[in-house]
Amino acid sequence: MLGRVHPLPKLVFCLLWIAASLAIFDLRFQIGSLALAAGLLVTTERVRPATVLALAVPFALFGFGFLSTSLLFDRETGFAVQMAREQALARPDAAPGLVLFFRALACGMVSALFALTTDAGALVRALMAQARLPASIGYALLQAMHLVPDVAREAQAMRMARAMRRGRAPGRIPTPWEVGALAVPLLAYAIRRAGRAATAMEARGFRPGAPRTFLRAPPPARGDWAFCAGALGLLAAAAAACAMR
Repeated sequence: MLGRVHPLPKLVFCLLWIAASLAIFDLRFQIGSLALAAGLLVTTERVRPATVLALAVPFALFGFGFLSTSLLFDRETGFAVQMAREQALARPDAAPGLVLFFRALACGMVSALFALTTDAGALVRALMAQARLPASIGYALLQAMHLVPDVAREAQAMRMARAMRRGRAPGRIPTPWEVGALAVPLLAYAIRRAGRAATAMEARGFRPGAPRTFLRAPPPARGDWAFCAGALGLLAAAAAACAMR
């Protein structure tokens, strides 16, 4: 469902959602944002709950210091107390460290929602076609997105070739010696690919201000803006409810 929404309206909505989480220092709003983002991933995008939990681990580790200080030691850090005092929409009925912990989880899950429901190539093409992103930067990003998996496949092919020469199967995790031995060939491969990409971009005539057409970059439809407007209305209603309580 969310994968069919145009990337630009969805990007605007997710950025405003994260901004609301940063502006509203309310535990219920943070938990609601976290639950909504995780629920959308599980129900509409069919992401496994275990995958959602794995995605939340880095953000939980980021906020674990505030959580442990607040719950285990029954004290608050100076940063958490200062954030609670300076926030315009702050609720004093929850520990500041707990709010910061769930804020990190909520912002991280909203970011994961956008990343898992948006095609990176479509986003870059939309930024070039509708947001006036320079074509040189856009095509450089597209080349980087293609280069990273190609380098990984080339590294695996080199490992297989070296294993066949030695007469034994390669391990699942390369050893430090193997990583060092593959560094120079992979660097040469990346430089060769970068040179070809630079030649191709030069042949396309990436001059600033020149007229350009884009393939597979349709403008946002009315349904995309209507969906994001409805979602923003729901977000504004939740923010107003938290401010009035």
